[in-house]
Amino acid sequence: SGETVYMIARVQKRAVIRRGVLVVTALILVHLVGSAAAQTGPGQPDEWDKIVEAAKKEGKVVVSIPPSRKLRRGMEVAFTRRYGIGVEFVSARSSASIQKMISETKAGIQYVDLHLGGTESAVTELLAEKALDPMEPYFVLPEVKDPKQWWGGHIWVDNAKRFIYAFAAYQTVSLWCNPNEYKPAEFQSFDDLLNPKLQGKIGISDPRTPGSGNSMWSHMLSVKGEEYLKRFVAQKLFVARDLRLLGENLSSGKIAVTLGIGYSELLPFIKSGLPVVPLPYPKEGLYTTGGNGHLMVIKKPPHPNAAKVFANWLLGRDGQELFGRTMAVGSRRLDVDTKWLKEFGVIASKDSLTVEQFHRLENDSEEKFYKQRELSAAAARRLL
Repeated sequence: SGETVYMIARVQKRAVIRRGVLVVTALILVHLVGSAAAQTGPGQPDEWDKIVEAAKKEGKVVVSIPPSRKLRRGMEVAFTRRYGIGVEFVSARSSASIQKMISETKAGIQYVDLHLGGTESAVTELLAEKALDPMEPYFVLPEVKDPKQWWGGHIWVDNAKRFIYAFAAYQTVSLWCNPNEYKPAEFQSFDDLLNPKLQGKIGISDPRTPGSGNSMWSHMLSVKGEEYLKRFVAQKLFVARDLRLLGENLSSGKIAVTLGIGYSELLPFIKSGLPVVPLPYPKEGLYTTGGNGHLMVIKKPPHPNAAKVFANWLLGRDGQELFGRTMAVGSRRLDVDTKWLKEFGVIASKDSLTVEQFHRLENDSEEKFYKQRELSAAAARRLL
């Protein structure tokens, strides 16, 4: 009947529409897959999976890190839980661990894969002794490789832009006080440190050796001059290489002010409720730094695949969140929040400076070491 013919036609039309929808859907899926493949390119799922599997066969990665129990435990749990790869940490001040790594390298011993830390010993020792491998081949994942993910793009400490990668950039007071002994409101300028009431009450991390003490001393030399430093030394400084000792003396009131010691070193005292607070930014301004936020590959790492996995995890969002929160440093990753750092006297460069200002104020680079910080260390040796 006519009605039957009409019904058959409707069914056939629906079938044609369904086939059309399926074809269009299939084409869209093909397009998406093709686009994903084009975007991912080398270093994506297939290659990454192979690297992770090879890393698991290597069994572990060995990483030299700053002496922080909280950082060590946090990274160990997060990394191993994520990838099922063991991690062994060598936890010590950069200068001590670097000397050991150089001795091992010269003896043909490959034990440590990666080094995380400051730059002075890295530049003057690891880099100078050619004990580092290029870092960029260890960037695998797009979120790490793409310079658009990073404030300022990829920033390197070494002149060759190959060996020492800076993943953090920030300004920190590195000036602290015991408010029972010296009120933060009393400090506005480095000149205020020359107040007679502070004689014998100022501590500083030894500026004759690599570290934050030398960074602060170098900055004061550049903005105030050597005559100022002579008057500063006349304040009968308490000079120490042991940062914990500085913290103990500050929190107990034996000294009123410390220079060249960071939040991570003072964190145990702060968490214990002891009287330790940051001083305001001085009117002369402060240098920018990466602190311990630098990553290097030790030459011929014994676990190269595990080193790649750890490097990409650390430089990814999760690793940067963990490192930044634990060490109170400003990650350069654009997808990592750093504004909370102001509570601890730290301001991430991406939250306060232009890239040009950062490069002008930084004192971590190889160039600045040989043009500025070597001179400041020599001045420290003369005056102290």
